[in-house]
Amino acid sequence: MNPNSLNIDDLLRFMVKQQASDLHLKPMRPPLMRMNGKLLPLKAEPLKPDVIPKMLEPIIPERLSETLETQLAIDFGYSLPGVSRFRASVFQQRGTRSAVFRRVPFDFPSLEDWGMPPIISEFSKLPQGLVLITGPTGSGKSSTLASLIRLIAQTRLSHVVTIEDPIEFLLTDSLSSVTQREIGTDTPSYEIALRNVLRQDPDVIMVGEMRDLSTMQTVLTAAETGHLVLSTVHTNSAAQTIDRIIDSFPEGNHRQIRQQLSTVLQAVVSMKLVEKTDGKGLIGAVEIMIRTPRISKLILEGNLEALDEEIENSVMYHKMQSMNQSLAALVLHRQVTLETALSVSSNPGDLDLILRKFLYSQQQKEAGQEENQDMAEPLSDFSKILELQEIKKAYEELQDRHRHEMAEKDEQIESLRDVQGPQMPDAPDPSEVTQLRQERDQLNQQVQRTRQEYEAKIERLNARIRELSSSGGGTPVGAAEAEKKGGFFRR
Repeated sequence: MNPNSLNIDDLLRFMVKQQASDLHLKPMRPPLMRMNGKLLPLKAEPLKPDVIPKMLEPIIPERLSETLETQLAIDFGYSLPGVSRFRASVFQQRGTRSAVFRRVPFDFPSLEDWGMPPIISEFSKLPQGLVLITGPTGSGKSSTLASLIRLIAQTRLSHVVTIEDPIEFLLTDSLSSVTQREIGTDTPSYEIALRNVLRQDPDVIMVGEMRDLSTMQTVLTAAETGHLVLSTVHTNSAAQTIDRIIDSFPEGNHRQIRQQLSTVLQAVVSMKLVEKTDGKGLIGAVEIMIRTPRISKLILEGNLEALDEEIENSVMYHKMQSMNQSLAALVLHRQVTLETALSVSSNPGDLDLILRKFLYSQQQKEAGQEENQDMAEPLSDFSKILELQEIKKAYEELQDRHRHEMAEKDEQIESLRDVQGPQMPDAPDPSEVTQLRQERDQLNQQVQRTRQEYEAKIERLNARIRELSSSGGGTPVGAAEAEKKGGFFRR
């Protein structure tokens, strides 16, 4: 293939056909496509420096041509009918024209399709406050934000206004009326758009990115005045996000900003895409922080170091989870290898400690035992792992209670059985003995059914961990000691 003889539409069609997420055009290199997170060159001739400007000229909006000449970089949206929509970034490098295209499908998955933890869908019901989706470039922030906005549009009678640079996902009216405004086309800047949007009777405001101080100020003000505001930030964790926002303001305002954030910040969702075990795609690991009285107090006091511990301790009750807990869930469900999870974790030592509680081998059971492939969905939700532990705990308590009740019943039956002779005035009624035996039998049947149900759930998770421990996924430090202890839920 000779890309120098193709137009840009041909390359974009080929990009979609190959299911690539990004297309890079750079002089003296073949076109590069990002597939499954890896940037790979096409088997083609290098692009000549004078070819790229000619390829891009037909699709660059006329209003941006002068901006490109003066500012040497532009961003815009481009649609290829029947194929896909793209976010384009055209810029200069080493005095030559280059470009990067991000594929933005017309029909994008829902939060459930993405495999997001169910608690994220609950954010669509918030009446007001600030919800931030964070992560590095290409981590799925825009897709998740668009899915959340679409869910709001489908479930609420409200006015949704989005401010984007450029517009990526096209949203349609449903129960809500959706207004999408693009920087440069519909409004000069984020600051002006945000100042105007408060007069447009919005219920929900989506800001494509909190990229500067003025945008942050207006976003916080809008969230304070009773609107639900959603936006993205290029940070890797909840603590880093809060720190970034506070540091963007002058030092004398830090106390005021912490006060505002402790009041309006409802949730921070931090995302990271990780290569799957089979190498055929990426899967999302998700950190979730939700506003609670304790979280608000830590933000107000500036004690951001304690946020991670509070998040990890709030998995079951508030459905929060740290990035390491989400990575651990993916490892336990065999979606990500142990080595991959440790390599992308910002604190691999802590992740190793979490996995030590789970990753050790057990005695092999009958060959050919089947697993339930639908267990514990979504796969990145660590609370599902803890729920299985609670099931085991409840099962053990039920067993103890059953043994105690059975012992009491047996004692009653034996005492009645020992009573002999018609001369005794309090001789037992045979029907009473029969009734006690029936109660005992019913209790035995109930316990047996409950035992089978709990043991089936527990064994499915044990089987997965057993397979992971015996596979090439590796074993964390300390797993050998844990192996000696026996069962998966032994404490």
